[in-house]
Amino acid sequence: MIKVRLGLMMFLEYFIWGAWYVTLNTWLAKSLHFSGTQLGIAAGATTIGAMVSPFFVGLVADRLFATQGLLAAMHGLGAVLLFFASRQTTFPYFYAIILLYSLCYMPTMALTNSLAFRQIDDPQAEFGRIRALGTAGWIAAGFLIGNLHIEATALPMQIAAGCSLLMAIYCLTLPHTPPLGRTKQVSLSSIFPIEAVKLLANRSTAVFAIASFLICIPLQFYYAFTNLFLNQVGVDNAASKMAGGQISELLCMLAIPWFFRRLGVKYMLVAGMLAWVVRYVFFAYGNAGAGMWMLWAGILMHGICYDFFFVTGQIYIDRRADVKLRAAAQGLMTFLTYGAGMFVGSWLSGAVVEHNSMPGLGQNVVYHWRAIWLFPAIMSAVILVLFLMTFNDRSKVVVRRDEGLAAEPAL
Repeated sequence: MIKVRLGLMMFLEYFIWGAWYVTLNTWLAKSLHFSGTQLGIAAGATTIGAMVSPFFVGLVADRLFATQGLLAAMHGLGAVLLFFASRQTTFPYFYAIILLYSLCYMPTMALTNSLAFRQIDDPQAEFGRIRALGTAGWIAAGFLIGNLHIEATALPMQIAAGCSLLMAIYCLTLPHTPPLGRTKQVSLSSIFPIEAVKLLANRSTAVFAIASFLICIPLQFYYAFTNLFLNQVGVDNAASKMAGGQISELLCMLAIPWFFRRLGVKYMLVAGMLAWVVRYVFFAYGNAGAGMWMLWAGILMHGICYDFFFVTGQIYIDRRADVKLRAAAQGLMTFLTYGAGMFVGSWLSGAVVEHNSMPGLGQNVVYHWRAIWLFPAIMSAVILVLFLMTFNDRSKVVVRRDEGLAAEPAL
């Protein structure tokens, strides 16, 4: 019963994000006529939340408040902020509110994980199935928004606000999960211990960390502008079609052990980075007619793009770090990727879109999508080549019956 309740928590958590974020720039561009730079900045608000999240969870959530109560408060406040954001028509007010919302929402992803881990007996065996319902929530949101044909309106954000209020109420019914660290001294080193930072002294780990930061810059082009792009080129029901990317993510997750045995860490990472290059080339040359297969391929490659690089990377860092430092090491990588990397990507993608746009009829804007997509394709290719030339890890990942995915020295 508890796993069902935790699964519903994950479903609601990611339904909220998937409901408003995917179509955000379609609404801002087509209805509010914000500039390309403003679109990039708006989409990057969540990255600031991701950078703040480890500090918030480490300094506040782990030490002061019960997790379920904190989740309820943050989602309740988030519901109000999302609703007010949906009512804005000028960029400064909209951005200020969505930034405040992101500071509320992004820490809740770590908090839902933390609550689930503490309420189940065997996280290694049980958490994957619970977390998969989060991806199902994102998929459901995409299908709902797409089939309602409301992508260019404020309604997706209002639906997310309603779901956030529902989540706040639901969190109050979750099992009591008190803080664990009341007696621990609060310090920056308790969040990112120096030992975790010292992992970067290893050449291979440092190269991986730098590559992860850099690849998240072109990654933001996909998250911020794909829905707007698909709508602009005439793809019907774009949000629903984009949900196919999350379906492929689930399928690729099942195939990761098989590929690990055959490719090893380095070439799993290479395959993930190469997929970004191919995806952006497909977007650059695809269209809603005869080239629709290229757009579909680019969407469905999300499983390879995400799982082969980010999930592989999480496992790589997990095996590099001492067991006591694994959570801190993962937090550090989250800060570098979903925080700093995608923050830079949000600014750069907005600038590239702004540079490759021109006024159309009325208040409409014409975007030169081929040039826009070739920019992250070339950037991803350069990062891939540099990674191939500099990363030289001597471990490979194999599957053991008693441990699942594990690293052991290559012969």
